[in-house]
Amino acid sequence: MVSEVHTWHLPVCLFDSGRLMFPLRVILLFLLCIPAGLRAAGQEDLWMIDSSSGVLFQNGVITYTNDVRITYGSTTLTARRARLNQETGECIAEGNVRVEGGKRLWTGERLRYNFKTHQVAGEDFKAGQPPYFTRGPVFAGEQSPEVFVLLDGIVTTDDNENPNYRIRAKTITLVPGDYIECTDAVAYLGDVPVFWWPKLRRSLKRHPNHWLVTPGYRNKYGAYVLTTYEYYWNERLSGGVHLDERTTRGPGVGPDFRYHLPQFGNGEIKYYYTYDNRPGEDELGRDIDHNRQRVWFEHQGTLASNLTLKAAVRYQSDSQLVRDFYLTEYHDNVEPATYVELARSWRNWTLDVVVQPRVNEFQETVERLPDVKLTGLRQQLGSTPLYYESESSLGFFQRAFAYDLTNRYAATRADTFHQVLLPWTFFNWLNVTPRVGGRFTYYGEASGPGAATGEHTRSVFNTGAEVSTKLSRAWSGAKNSFFEIDGVRHILQPSVNYAYVPRPSTPLEELPQFDYELPTTRLLPFTYPDYDRIDSIDSQNVIRFGLRNKLQTKRAGQIESFVNWAAYVDWRVRPNARQQTFSDAYSDLDVKPFHWLTFNSQLAYNINESQWDVADHSVVLNPSDRWSLRVGHRYLHDGAFFGPSVPGNNILYETLFLRFNQNWGARLSHYYNADTGLFQQQHYTVYRDFRSFTLALSAAIHDSVGKSLDWGVALSISSKTFPRFGLGHDVNKPNLLLGY
Repeated sequence: MVSEVHTWHLPVCLFDSGRLMFPLRVILLFLLCIPAGLRAAGQEDLWMIDSSSGVLFQNGVITYTNDVRITYGSTTLTARRARLNQETGECIAEGNVRVEGGKRLWTGERLRYNFKTHQVAGEDFKAGQPPYFTRGPVFAGEQSPEVFVLLDGIVTTDDNENPNYRIRAKTITLVPGDYIECTDAVAYLGDVPVFWWPKLRRSLKRHPNHWLVTPGYRNKYGAYVLTTYEYYWNERLSGGVHLDERTTRGPGVGPDFRYHLPQFGNGEIKYYYTYDNRPGEDELGRDIDHNRQRVWFEHQGTLASNLTLKAAVRYQSDSQLVRDFYLTEYHDNVEPATYVELARSWRNWTLDVVVQPRVNEFQETVERLPDVKLTGLRQQLGSTPLYYESESSLGFFQRAFAYDLTNRYAATRADTFHQVLLPWTFFNWLNVTPRVGGRFTYYGEASGPGAATGEHTRSVFNTGAEVSTKLSRAWSGAKNSFFEIDGVRHILQPSVNYAYVPRPSTPLEELPQFDYELPTTRLLPFTYPDYDRIDSIDSQNVIRFGLRNKLQTKRAGQIESFVNWAAYVDWRVRPNARQQTFSDAYSDLDVKPFHWLTFNSQLAYNINESQWDVADHSVVLNPSDRWSLRVGHRYLHDGAFFGPSVPGNNILYETLFLRFNQNWGARLSHYYNADTGLFQQQHYTVYRDFRSFTLALSAAIHDSVGKSLDWGVALSISSKTFPRFGLGHDVNKPNLLLGY
């Protein structure tokens, strides 16, 4: 009997499986890899099988012909023909076989693979865990633990059909991420043997010591060379030393330390110092000191079961240092915080202790010295149908403004919130969840030069209800090969959420503002405890209408949403002083008519002013690995969301990637401001593949109104064995290729 098969079309026919028999040495090698006791599968995964033709059930074995795709857990196998035993998980496949499991990939003509034990054996097989590639006439192994064996095979880091160099060995044992071991191994340059080892063992971990060098030119630096010496002491300690030179700005040096302490966690300490010949001025027009430095520290670890510690220190001598020398980090986070957080979790409760001091005088910071919060997660009250959730916190807070020591203020705050919910389901499809809750907050008398509030208590009552449902309908016969439609399912999720909060006992104008509401282009949550701007709580009488639509089909054996659309809007029945009757009406749309084409849209329409506040659209074309294109437009109306004095934007952008051949490629991107007529950002990169490493020549131009033109060019080299940058960093963070 078949345990469970998810398939949309499986016509029946037969085929001769005799051709899938393996040579005796392959079978023997496969048997050697079988452990004494097969590991038991934990939670049973579901089989997902897609075949455009024949299937035969016989004694628990399913035989397929004419292309089949089998997915079980995280492993997917595709082949022209396959024979599968779902009971044992064993599959014999033939014809353009491809197996993907996690980060592993095997390809070949014949394969025996067990989906449950993850053992594999094959003939004329290629396997890879980039940057290492292996090939051999006989291949076997298993994934748990990961050990793979090849007979009479080759191994190389040159990802080319005809590698420039390779090692051929009688046997090759590969443990991904750990080591590779060869017996009777011969190294070849081209077709010329150059060395022989009776036994060769090499670690696959990063080489303990190596140099990273980025030469370039930037008009703000002059010619520069950014040099890092990476070192590895042991598994617990590694790091690097930076030795940089910028002809017009001066030298820069500093060490990095990375540590791994099994009982304490992982962390990194960075220090950087530069004597800057042209430091410039800060935001207040004051001269920046020539001696510039920063200290950054990060730590994250698990001290005990359900007890975690996170910490970060972000000190820099002036506000412009990161912008001048670490532009990518500056774009990621303009004002990174310094904090220590200790968190303990139980089944229904969490306890967080946060300490957040200010270490940079130029950053506005709400200091928490400390902030202790106990959270009661949503939980059922005994055997009743009621559910309970809560948040209680106690802390001493100080709000410090940038460059201003005369306007700070501090106060103690104790806050507790409790809420009861009653989820109901009517007619087996209508979900109704009424809720009622209350909050009590104590504020101590504020102190400090900017103190303007006295001792206060505040009580807040809240109630409301959420009504939602989920409707769906499937059309299994809907098929269209052009639009890659193989069945259609429509999912409709309407929702209405009502919140009523009468005016708090103390208006927010009389309270010190520590956790205050910041402007944003998106709708904030308005129900508690999701709305966490404790000091900005005001009256609410709001209904939020939402509607989500999904159209799904089956592509490449997976369920995929080719239309995903959400629309939502708030109607403030009785708006408070900071609100208008309606919020913006929002629309978030993702359309994927083909696997290679995606359209995204985000809109915000101001109902009160009858204008578009936000329009953000993009189209991504990725038809092959030879080229891809992303084109988009971002529009923000002047004065929308952030106040009348804040200008909007009108940006057109595109990113184009071209692969000319196996060795050459290029990427270019532009950001054009239609309001100012300026190309705000331009990035150009030419890639050259040298088999074992990649060379990239990059150029960037930044131009903004009121600022001087910033441009640069640099050369970066990245080993395929140990890439310098993470996947996609050259697209999302192109300045890293220039070293900043």
